[in-house]
Amino acid sequence: MYKTFSLSFFIFKEGLFIEEKFYKVWLSLIQGLGIKRYLNLIKVFKTNKQIFNATKEKLMQVDLIDEKICNRILDIEKRRIVKNHLKFMEMNNIDIISINDIEYPMLLKNIYSPPISIYIKGNKAILKNTSIGIVGCRECSNYGKQIAQKLSYDLASCKINIVSGLAKGIDSYAHLGAVYCKGLTTAVLGSGLDEIYPSENKYLVDKIIRANGAVISEYPVGTKASRNNFPARNRIISGLSKGIVVVEAKKKSGTLITVDFALEQGRDVFVVPRKY
Repeated sequence: MYKTFSLSFFIFKEGLFIEEKFYKVWLSLIQGLGIKRYLNLIKVFKTNKQIFNATKEKLMQVDLIDEKICNRILDIEKRRIVKNHLKFMEMNNIDIISINDIEYPMLLKNIYSPPISIYIKGNKAILKNTSIGIVGCRECSNYGKQIAQKLSYDLASCKINIVSGLAKGIDSYAHLGAVYCKGLTTAVLGSGLDEIYPSENKYLVDKIIRANGAVISEYPVGTKASRNNFPARNRIISGLSKGIVVVEAKKKSGTLITVDFALEQGRDVFVVPRKY
């Protein structure tokens, strides 16, 4: 049944199949697949298309592919909804970059657990820029806001891409600093690109896109923000960056999770001195 599934229902306006993008989106919908399982599948089947067309018998022979994951790969409903994702993506200028694509950033590719693919809205070339992450707490002080914005402004003025997580507080001011100097900034989300969180930062997303920046996520459209998604999001912030600047952070916070990822990934970590 799976071998006869047709892609002919979704066609580019030019009349060409968007076959490879179909497979990228389909793979992103398979919960729990992960980079290790994906690389094992590619090693055996060589292409995404061949994974899509594989039988259960063949899939079960691949290392780390148990029956639970196998059933998710073969789930016909996931295959049916890809066309809706593709239509929405085309209407909203959202693209997807796979780890096998030349556009995929090398720094991110070399971390312990890189995302199989990245959804992106905005400037794709930005992912190859030299980048610095600026992170901090949501309930920041006026001093923290000023420092985050000034650091971002100065770094972005030197053609550094500012990476942060679009959260309230330090993240937002880091993005704004880059926008104000007409520099580059990338927001990494813990949700789909159609589910901006926090919702009041939709205006900031618009500013980032207009300033030739980008908004990215490993999560497919329709994915709502979830507490479990943010630690995974943080590994991408540090993974894209040469180094991380911590402006303000609480003892137990997502900021310190980002720091842990940065140290694990061999990134430099800088901390702004507190104001006495």
